[in-house]
Amino acid sequence: MLRRAAKTIGQWFFGGRCFLCHGNASTDLLCAACAADLPRLDGERCPRCALASPAGAVCGRCLARPPHFDGTIAALAYGFPADVLVHALKFRGELAVAELLAQLLGERLARAERVDCVLPVPISRDRLRQRGYNQALEIARHVARATGVALAPELCRRVRDTPAQSELPWAERATNVRGAFQSSGAVAGARIALLDDVMTTGATLDEIAATLKRDGAASVVNWVVARTLPPG
Repeated sequence: MLRRAAKTIGQWFFGGRCFLCHGNASTDLLCAACAADLPRLDGERCPRCALASPAGAVCGRCLARPPHFDGTIAALAYGFPADVLVHALKFRGELAVAELLAQLLGERLARAERVDCVLPVPISRDRLRQRGYNQALEIARHVARATGVALAPELCRRVRDTPAQSELPWAERATNVRGAFQSSGAVAGARIALLDDVMTTGATLDEIAATLKRDGAASVVNWVVARTLPPG
């Protein structure tokens, strides 16, 4: 369903031109070559954080300091040209790209454990006012529709505005988002999927997971379009 919708969007908004290279894309948003160039996350990965791990075992970092979230599913590595698509949605208002990102993520969710709802990572009121939309919510709408999982943005809100995580060194990101979120309280026993466009250190997702679990959520997993990989 998402793939058919993405083709329709490609016709309506981009006139059969590839969003990335502007070559002939027929009815798709991307041409075959650019679609093949997307850095899909393959190979054995830690089920908790989605970084590479031998035999797909829980990695040493997650064993040493277990995150509050229970698992992570990521579609792409955060690198070219995936970063171009993410930036187009997040910073340039190219909302049509949300459907394509949802499709790419949806391809990885076929074997995902069952959840009760999908919660897009909330942004502050000030940032929502400036940007006019929440990119995670735009992606989540399509994922929820395609998977039949309830969309539940009301389960958590951002109560404290903070500097953008991307502007901070990795070591400062956990402190930056501490206490920044508040759940609605109506999460007891719920199995929740947190949806975001990019996961870098996982600090934001971990803080939200901790908040939800304090209020009784049974499990929290991450559904992310792109995962930043460590250098080297």
